[in-house]
Amino acid sequence: MIYIFWSSANLEEAKRVVRGLVETRLIACASLFPVTSIYRWEGKVEEGQEVKVVLKTQAKHFAKVEVYILEHGSYKVPEIVSVEVSSAHPAYLKWLTQSTKEM
Repeated sequence: MIYIFWSSANLEEAKRVVRGLVETRLIACASLFPVTSIYRWEGKVEEGQEVKVVLKTQAKHFAKVEVYILEHGSYKVPEIVSVEVSSAHPAYLKWLTQSTKEM
């Protein structure tokens, strides 16, 4: 799984990028969640509304997903974090693998 964030103001951008990742088969699907983030940026503590996006894919696609996000997103310093899944339901893994298989 890969976690990324978008500003709530850029929700349509997030959806466009996620749709592109699904269409190119780099991810099987994504979930988008509204969140309030508190963070340090340019020397100040900020608070803002963001969208947390969880991308479901194979670990081998991380580099390509990262490049796609950097090319199509607008964040200066996007959080793009991979989280290893140690176990999952076999049928789900089969679907994920088939959904991200290069054609």
